[in-house]
Amino acid sequence: MQPSSFLTGEFRHTLDDRGRVAIPVRFRGRLAPGATISRWLDGCLGLFPHDVWNELATKLQALPVTSTRGREFGRFMSSGAVEVELDRQGRVLIPGYLREYAGIGEGEIVVVGALSRLDLWAPSAWEPYRSRIDDEPEA
Repeated sequence: MQPSSFLTGEFRHTLDDRGRVAIPVRFRGRLAPGATISRWLDGCLGLFPHDVWNELATKLQALPVTSTRGREFGRFMSSGAVEVELDRQGRVLIPGYLREYAGIGEGEIVVVGALSRLDLWAPSAWEPYRSRIDDEPEA
């Protein structure tokens, strides 16, 4: 991935009544070819450009089937994944089961650039998470 294609920043947008969120303009070019949204770590959703999702899926597939944790993580990721496309207004539809997983209801949603993907957070989950990482002393 080229450094210019890194996804960075924190943005607040509104989830509409159909479960769609507008993707910040600066990220749309990276996601225009399509993307995959899935459950992600720490209780948020991950929105992955297709190439990043394909890399991750390849790594998940390579996990040993004899590893219980590997199988569980692979199922966690793949069972919640769905391909999405930006509509003409630059929005993506977040399926209800994923909104429920992340505690995202109607109203505000936080879109966080995480270099290779976007994390989608309920503000009620993002604020304490961000405060905690802001307050942790450097090692």
